[in-house]
Amino acid sequence: MSQAIGKTALAYARVWHLVDAKQRVLGRMSVGIAETLMGKHKPIYDPASDCGDYVVVINAKSVMTTGTKAKSKLYRHHSGYPGGLKEITYENLMNKDPDAVIRKAVSGMLPKNRLREPRLARLFVFEGEEHPYKDNIVKRYDELGKETRLDPSTVEA
Repeated sequence: MSQAIGKTALAYARVWHLVDAKQRVLGRMSVGIAETLMGKHKPIYDPASDCGDYVVVINAKSVMTTGTKAKSKLYRHHSGYPGGLKEITYENLMNKDPDAVIRKAVSGMLPKNRLREPRLARLFVFEGEEHPYKDNIVKRYDELGKETRLDPSTVEA
């Protein structure tokens, strides 16, 4: 008799989470988002399998940093050509593309393997409060980072 336990579709079901970035610290918020994308909060977590959930981040413009990072933090990338180093400060990147700041922070916290891109594809970041995934959201995170289940009867249509 086989001792293998079947993996049910319910255990691998992907849930949609809503994170409000308003007045949240970038690094601490990104840790929670990365863990949710990896599926570390699930009892079936395995580093080699992609069992994470979807995450929708709203109010990306309002995310905060601690200390003097707003002026001193630099994002760098290189074209590969001599003199091709490009630098942009956190402050300038927030003015140009606030979504990229959160996406880069979460990307840096995910493992550098083949599952990184599919996990990042399940992250949706929006500058304001409006997003097209309202019908999909099952859980939201309050200011303390604790998850709360949404009651379908109280969700705005």
